[in-house]
Amino acid sequence: MARGTDREWRRRDIADALLRVAGERGLHAATMRAVAAEAGVSLHLVQHYFDTKEQLMSFALQRLAELMRDRVVQRVSGVAGPRELVETILAEALPTDPASRLHHLVYTSYAMLAVTDPALAAHPFLAAPDAMESFVAEQLAHGRPGTDPRLESAALLAMCAGLGAGVLAGQRSAEDAMAVLRHQLDRLFEVTH
Repeated sequence: MARGTDREWRRRDIADALLRVAGERGLHAATMRAVAAEAGVSLHLVQHYFDTKEQLMSFALQRLAELMRDRVVQRVSGVAGPRELVETILAEALPTDPASRLHHLVYTSYAMLAVTDPALAAHPFLAAPDAMESFVAEQLAHGRPGTDPRLESAALLAMCAGLGAGVLAGQRSAEDAMAVLRHQLDRLFEVTH
């Protein structure tokens, strides 16, 4: 393995450890020492790859975006039609399995931290909902005539954020959240049963 490739692999491995710690115990628990223990490496090695915790947190946020992108790409391959595409993408935004649960927990933690941390607030990944909103709006343009795709897209994403929080808090099951999402998509795409 080339030296540069090995370096990137090691950095991703350490970032994945941070994501696991944050997903299990919260972002506040993701100290460099805890991340080193989770990764099975020394604190010195973590500090070799990341000079500061801020660098590690920023890289882990990039890794979170990469993992999310990979999951979405995998899920949408072979999906045909705007309604199915929107459901598939929005389903990924809900904590319906262990990987999406971890993503949702950690992303939400980063977003809340960004409220008071200007460096995190400027991170491009935190703008991902804007890109998703635009993409969903494009798909909704194929839905029921007379609706405003931008407003409906914003409403769907806000609904998914609330449903996701409800699933994480144990208020509802992932299946119930998906049923609500499907109900709204049926309405927007005029599906009759």
